[in-house]
Amino acid sequence: MKRAAITGAVLWFLNSAQAQNLEFINPDGLTKPTTYTQIVKAGKLLFIAGQTGVTADGKIVGPGMKEQVAQVLTNLETALKSQGADLSHVAKITTYVTSMSEYRAPDVMGLRTERFRNRVPASTLVEVSRLADPAYKVEIEAIAVLP
Repeated sequence: MKRAAITGAVLWFLNSAQAQNLEFINPDGLTKPTTYTQIVKAGKLLFIAGQTGVTADGKIVGPGMKEQVAQVLTNLETALKSQGADLSHVAKITTYVTSMSEYRAPDVMGLRTERFRNRVPASTLVEVSRLADPAYKVEIEAIAVLP
């Protein structure tokens, strides 16, 4: 009996997952990639691709960690706003940095505190040797839940 219940639950989940419509969205205000999608929407969930310190036209905002983090957070806000959400709807972020000490500087961490206010998401922070472009210092991906 227990095995039948588990099998039924697994089959229900697989059917639900297959029935789930995915929307692939590249909103205005962000770069228009050709090899990935900026946002994948699955029901009320938003999966936001890793954002870097670049403007919509693909230009890096500058060499400093603080200015790149500020742009990354602006890009996340742009992605969220395009779907009727904001940073308070972010459930999880994963942050990749090329320098942990630069990222953990008080002025840089202050940006994150300021933007997320009292709704700080679950977070993972990883130091890497390099990101997709050697000039990138930070990349943040997010999962959000729509209101």
